[in-house]
Amino acid sequence: MARVTVEDCVDKVPNRFELVMLAAHRAREIATGSAATVDRDNDKNPVVALREIADETQGADDLRERLIESNQTQIEVDEPEEDSMALLMGVEKDAPAQDDMSEEKLLRALMEAQGQP
Repeated sequence: MARVTVEDCVDKVPNRFELVMLAAHRAREIATGSAATVDRDNDKNPVVALREIADETQGADDLRERLIESNQTQIEVDEPEEDSMALLMGVEKDAPAQDDMSEEKLLRALMEAQGQP
């Protein structure tokens, strides 16, 4: 069977740099235990990754998303619920919000919520 070259995959991912990045990421996934979606035929991981892209068993968009996720260092944190914030700040749920709380009062409320004196 003929070896896959970058030329076979360029119509799937037109940017050669992006193609190499996606194939390298997929090769790393295969190396860490992800199952190959094409027959291995005694090929090494980068060749298997290129064959997967050429056969479209691994979509370029899916690979791109997984590559981005693997390189992200910031984790999104959900904002606390309003009820939790109200309890933290010592304000009743139905009471109007107090925007004039000083930094010292806020710090004191946070420390009391954590059980510190």
